[in-house]
Amino acid sequence: MYPFSAVVGMDDLKLALLINAVSPGVGGVLVRGEKGTAKSTIVRALAALLPPVSVASRCRFSCDPADPDPQCPDAPHSGGGTTRTARLVELPVGASEDRLTGSLDIERALTEGVRAFEPGLLAAAHRGVLYVDEVNLLHDHLVDLLLDAAAMGRSYVEREGVSVRHAARFLLVGTMNPEEGELRPQLLDRFGLTVEVAATRDPVERAEVVRRRLRYDDDPAGFAGRFTADDEELARRITTARTLLPQVTLTDTALRQITAVCAAFEVDGLRADLVTARAAIALAAWHGRDTVTDDDVRVAARLALPHRRRRDPFDAPGLDQQRLDDLLDEHGSGTDDPEPPDPSGPPEGPEDQGPEGQGPEGDGAHGGTGEADTPSYSGASQGPQARPAPADAAYRPRLFTVPGLGAGAPGRRSKARTPYGRISGAQKGSRDLHLMATLRAAAPHQRARSRTGAGLVIARDDLRSAVRDGREGNLILFVVDASGSMAARQRMRAVKTAALSLLLDAYQRRDKVGLITFRGTSAELALPPTTSVEAGARRLTDLPTGGRTPLTAGLLRAAEVLRVERLRDPSRRPLLVVVTDGRATHGPDPARAAALLRGVASVVVDCESGPVRLGLATALGLHLGGEVVRLEELAAEALTGLIRGRAA
Repeated sequence: MYPFSAVVGMDDLKLALLINAVSPGVGGVLVRGEKGTAKSTIVRALAALLPPVSVASRCRFSCDPADPDPQCPDAPHSGGGTTRTARLVELPVGASEDRLTGSLDIERALTEGVRAFEPGLLAAAHRGVLYVDEVNLLHDHLVDLLLDAAAMGRSYVEREGVSVRHAARFLLVGTMNPEEGELRPQLLDRFGLTVEVAATRDPVERAEVVRRRLRYDDDPAGFAGRFTADDEELARRITTARTLLPQVTLTDTALRQITAVCAAFEVDGLRADLVTARAAIALAAWHGRDTVTDDDVRVAARLALPHRRRRDPFDAPGLDQQRLDDLLDEHGSGTDDPEPPDPSGPPEGPEDQGPEGQGPEGDGAHGGTGEADTPSYSGASQGPQARPAPADAAYRPRLFTVPGLGAGAPGRRSKARTPYGRISGAQKGSRDLHLMATLRAAAPHQRARSRTGAGLVIARDDLRSAVRDGREGNLILFVVDASGSMAARQRMRAVKTAALSLLLDAYQRRDKVGLITFRGTSAELALPPTTSVEAGARRLTDLPTGGRTPLTAGLLRAAEVLRVERLRDPSRRPLLVVVTDGRATHGPDPARAAALLRGVASVVVDCESGPVRLGLATALGLHLGGEVVRLEELAAEALTGLIRGRAA
């Protein structure tokens, strides 16, 4: 395994992980960053630094023999215990709820007729590290279960006639690439600390990253041996800090600073205050102090608050460092005299940070953000360009869904058959076994099968799998008219506000999103279909207007994009959203282009205004076979509840 201390740079990430190693009650770490920045490598290396744990003999739930869990399903414990290293348990993106929390042991239930609990990953991670790579791609209800267990330190399982409670205290680490979609704000808040990582742009540091990786590939054992002493020192400091932790004092001054900072940055609830306080206490223990200092509060706030501050959903987490310093000075006593940073450990404050580094997995390449310019439809001049009009605050729009029943990626928009939804029936098969349906199928045949003893005689033909109804995420392709007919500033302000509102709705419903704009003589794919919508929001905000209206070009470009996406992701059903007044002042008749899109679920947002309306957008909706919604009606009753825009 690549050594923790051998990773170049990434001081904030190292410090956040070590804070949680000292005090798991901080609540874990969410690591946000581009691909190839050693997120996974450094998390796996952390497990080797954790102190060994003593485990009760024959306990599948890793109980401490000196303080066993009285509710442990394997209790009472006897026979002493054994010592082992702390576990690193990885939760794959495709894991089921049964795999996470545990479930009835199907084999024993069917063969022995007994109800026995099979522990899940939460039990395996107890007193160790639970690592979730690409946590933003994990299904939301699994993230809820995971974070509930992390917050309470206990897992509750009530299903299939089994009622189990067991301890589940672990260091939770999630990693994600924001380009692949964000976590909901409610879930972001449940992570104690958040760190942004990026590959260093310093050529010297990049060279050192590559040099170390090549040496590790050539001789893993020899390379790791060079850093053994450093890793052992970090492990010793973690153990010492854990011992010191209960003795650390959080002064009234430090507490006043924490609460003042959290209030000033307008974070919701009190979780931020608690996490910041716990992180500051852990920082003091890490540096061998028995009192929390100003600098402990500063660093803790810098790691605990950015993802909790009120912000637009399309904004990346961040914190105004100068404002933070001013607040600490204003509410501090001025008597704290923090020790200088320990050169053997990660830096304490932003002024001591080195450039962000790239670890062994990186190769210097960086993922795109979906912002790269794409050649326009015809490459012709866009014509006169008006200054971009601003958008107002986004609102909650009506809910538009794709009719029918899909089987695409899990989300929150259209009805679908998913592996994670509500059980609505059963069908033949052994995948995702439906226990009660299987037992009902087998029960009538027990006498004929000469059943003896407690167990049931189960034939392959008896097996039933669960049929689950849920929601899927769709491909939402926006086609936005940016021509001169839309250029009146107040009108374009309303159009941009509506488009941003729909884009925000797609973001919250876990959709894949694409954006096409048309003006002048051509159409441009401003945002290739992606699950990261920040770029689309920026493109809409800065969208210039002017020129003629090449509506046909926009529709043809949409047909081409949908054709390609159908090949790439055939299970994800599309929803076309055309934002236009229906005018077409350049190119052929849009009716012929619309015919290519018939069969695609579509919505036309009619932007025509004034006392006299030509009804061109309505005609376009008829050609597309979709629904037409007037711009001013898009947010009808949005504050009192969602209105389903289509019959599902």
